[in-house]
Amino acid sequence: MKKKLVLMSSMFLLVLMITTGYSFGEGKELKVWQVPNITNAAEAYFSPDGKTLIGNVQAKGDKHHGVYTLNIDGTNLTKIENKGKGACSYYHPNGKSVIWTSTKDHLNLKEKGNYSDPNNYPKGAEIYTSDLKGNNVKRLTNNLYYDAEVGYSPDGKTILFARMINGIQDLWTMNPDGSNQKQITHTAEWQEGGAFIMADNETIIYRAWKRSDQGKRGLPMTIFTIKVDGTGLKQITTDPGTNWAPFPAPDGKHFVYIRVLPPHNYEIFLMNMETKKKVRLTYDKGFDGFPVISPDGKLLCFSSSRNNKKGNRSLKWYLMDISSYNLGKK
Repeated sequence: MKKKLVLMSSMFLLVLMITTGYSFGEGKELKVWQVPNITNAAEAYFSPDGKTLIGNVQAKGDKHHGVYTLNIDGTNLTKIENKGKGACSYYHPNGKSVIWTSTKDHLNLKEKGNYSDPNNYPKGAEIYTSDLKGNNVKRLTNNLYYDAEVGYSPDGKTILFARMINGIQDLWTMNPDGSNQKQITHTAEWQEGGAFIMADNETIIYRAWKRSDQGKRGLPMTIFTIKVDGTGLKQITTDPGTNWAPFPAPDGKHFVYIRVLPPHNYEIFLMNMETKKKVRLTYDKGFDGFPVISPDGKLLCFSSSRNNKKGNRSLKWYLMDISSYNLGKK
């Protein structure tokens, strides 16, 4: 009887894994190494040639996080913006300029806000562009909203960002010079953000949570796609729990994202959008998050608290060799 129950349980587990799209043979990470000279950071993004990173860093002597670039070998750390609270940066596809968010022009606001608290995002967060050394700064937004979570389309013709007005966050687009600002999503019940334009230059992938869930531990999130003109909304993830921080692969078929596994373990997964097959990429008890793929599809960059001493929650940047998945442009 026991053997029969074990067999039935095994068959049920097999069917469950197949129907939910999880892959087999998991349990071991690919080659991972730390980016030197980063001791406290958040997200990072590759330059078009894959040789440098731009991201949110608190370097030695900084009172708070700012926007920095550095080579992927940890050399040439360069401050782009640190006058206000800097965040959410990205390279222009031509590799000659960068875009970033800062509160630098609203330093006198009584309510400073917190980029980590959706109930209190900085209302004075504005979007700027500059050259690769932080010079020739141009301001693209001018309001007291939260304008952040910014990036370019692969062809450089569209800027995608998140804007919060009166506690409601939606996706917006604008031209590279800041003109023609358009609202893409119009939902009072969902908070959209963390969005990127995929390889086809017209599909946006993003995560959203319900406003009614905001503030909950283990905040449930769902991943969607939508066209840049606001049509074609599709729900990509259907499993419950946290599906967070999607980033598209250059091949246009895959993306990496975060799932929070019980009890509170943040791990990185790779999903095929066509087959819905999921592959787990990280296996560590620490926080693994903010995954991005290099333009050639060979490297994964992510932020992690792994290898920290007990009680140290600071994040460092790590690279993983994912070339075996062949995620480059087809």
